[in-house]
Amino acid sequence: MSESLLHPPVKRIRHLIFLKDVLILALTCFGGPQVHLVMFLERFVHKHRYLTEEELLELQALCQVLPGPTSTQTITALGFKIGGPNLAYLTLLIWSLPAVTVMTFAALGIYYLQKHQISLAFMRFVEPMAVGFLAYGGYTIGAKVVQKNSHWLILITAAVVAYLFPSPYMTPIVIVMGGLVTSLEFRKHQKMDKNPIHIEWANFFLWLGVLIFAAALGAITHSLPVRLFENFYRNGSLVFGGGQVLNPMLYTEFVEFKKYLTRQEFLSGMALAQVIPGPVFSIASYIGALSMRTEGGIINQLWGSMAATTGIFLPGTFLIFFVYRFWNSLKKYRGIRASLEGINTASVGLTVAAVIRMFIPTATNSTAVFAVIGTFILLKYTKVPPYAIVLGGILLGVLFH
Repeated sequence: MSESLLHPPVKRIRHLIFLKDVLILALTCFGGPQVHLVMFLERFVHKHRYLTEEELLELQALCQVLPGPTSTQTITALGFKIGGPNLAYLTLLIWSLPAVTVMTFAALGIYYLQKHQISLAFMRFVEPMAVGFLAYGGYTIGAKVVQKNSHWLILITAAVVAYLFPSPYMTPIVIVMGGLVTSLEFRKHQKMDKNPIHIEWANFFLWLGVLIFAAALGAITHSLPVRLFENFYRNGSLVFGGGQVLNPMLYTEFVEFKKYLTRQEFLSGMALAQVIPGPVFSIASYIGALSMRTEGGIINQLWGSMAATTGIFLPGTFLIFFVYRFWNSLKKYRGIRASLEGINTASVGLTVAAVIRMFIPTATNSTAVFAVIGTFILLKYTKVPPYAIVLGGILLGVLFH
């Protein structure tokens, strides 16, 4: 039955059941968007019939071509479809809160160990494993999106440019240029009957206004929490391809460029994000908390986590609210469909550059090299879940330590 035909009490009960389903998934969804989609299909389509399988797959496809966290946008858009903006924001909160909480406390735990001069040597295998995870993620995406010689050219160019100029300001340039190159090949795409596009601009201006205001406020106040919010909001507005692309962007900005975290700390957090259920973008909470340790006190670290978490999730939410309303009309334009090829391919190039930069420091350590290669092989040729691989790496580190 259509949502609009339900009586208010029935609607409220339906919304509560939906939010309960979201909480269950937030506590049980391990892995990336592909794994999440399977569980979304089982619970939202087959069990409770909030929408059809075709509708969910189309929604997932839309979120894959928007910047931001794919699974988070998909489940938030579903909340929007069922109950409007209020239910959508509640959905976002419930879906992300468990992972965000765990990653925040992981950052506090690592800071506690460092403060008391307790060695992190038990993470010795986990750090190179994170490089293996990133390499496999890039390989998986690349196998899907790199189909032509022009794609290879974009990938190699993006990787070289990103490697030679490891600046967060280079990321949007690489992504936009990739999209422009393939958009010129729009004539190779099938024509579709077009309908007039009716655009409601409120959420777009909200997204853009927050971006400009945060950047200006950070420049004026030099407040670290405000700058963290702006940094993550900008990254959340630019990342295409999920966590596999987000991680190298964050590594470039917060390890190599701003040096808020060490390489060891970042890779440890990146691996831990594979262990917990929910959105992989929760690594932002970890980085935000550790970035604020210089300010002193747990409260400041919690503020850092909150600023980073809000920053990384808000832009994708604003954009899905904006585009969802006219996506059916927009996707019929050949230039739009063609540009997505270049955007996705350039994102793979960014991942390749990050893998190389992360791998080079470990190249002289045979144990680390073995961990990177072993992780890649396990992910590609076995069905061992990522969290089991990471927990195994921690166990090995404890035994050998």
